[in-house]
Amino acid sequence: MKNKPSMTKILSLVRRFRRHSELPLILFGYFNPFFHYGLESFCRQAAAAGADGVLCVDLPPEESGELKQWSDALGLDVIFLLSPTSGPDRIRQAARQGSGFIYYVSVTGVTGARRSFDRQLRGEVARVRRAASLPVGVGFGISTPEQAAWIGGFADAAVVGSALVQIIETAKGRKQKAARAGKFVARLKLAMRRARKRRDLTTKST
Repeated sequence: MKNKPSMTKILSLVRRFRRHSELPLILFGYFNPFFHYGLESFCRQAAAAGADGVLCVDLPPEESGELKQWSDALGLDVIFLLSPTSGPDRIRQAARQGSGFIYYVSVTGVTGARRSFDRQLRGEVARVRRAASLPVGVGFGISTPEQAAWIGGFADAAVVGSALVQIIETAKGRKQKAARAGKFVARLKLAMRRARKRRDLTTKST
């Protein structure tokens, strides 16, 4: 890789971002890099850099005690994942031990753009809402404003990764990458705002 990433570089990028924006920022990754960096050092430096939380995709709630010892003390949210295979006990545990929001994986399998989603997803998110007071973000495969709008009709957020990465990779030069990424995110955001407004109006009328 031309610019090999490291935790030091990532935290430096967080500090640079925080100088220009107050938007919430979550560090998203696997547990192993955080563990090898040192959980206390990672949490202290992440909080000092301006991160708001951490999401370890392979860290279940029942094994998160060592991380949460430091994240809780330093005010970092720890976000847990749920999926269609999550049972009632796992949902309650993620809701009890997590903070910030719950990341609901829309399908089992690998990530990447999808043409459609299982219509049962709405009911599955409702099942999580009944057991948790945290906001619910839905991810895995969302790639268009139309899909984001549908998700926005019953969830609090749409998590978009692969589609955004593809846009950045296919653009040429930093300015074009930033412009295309910004335009794409703006379209997603507008679609979700409109969907949420329709949802709120429907709720008020019932």
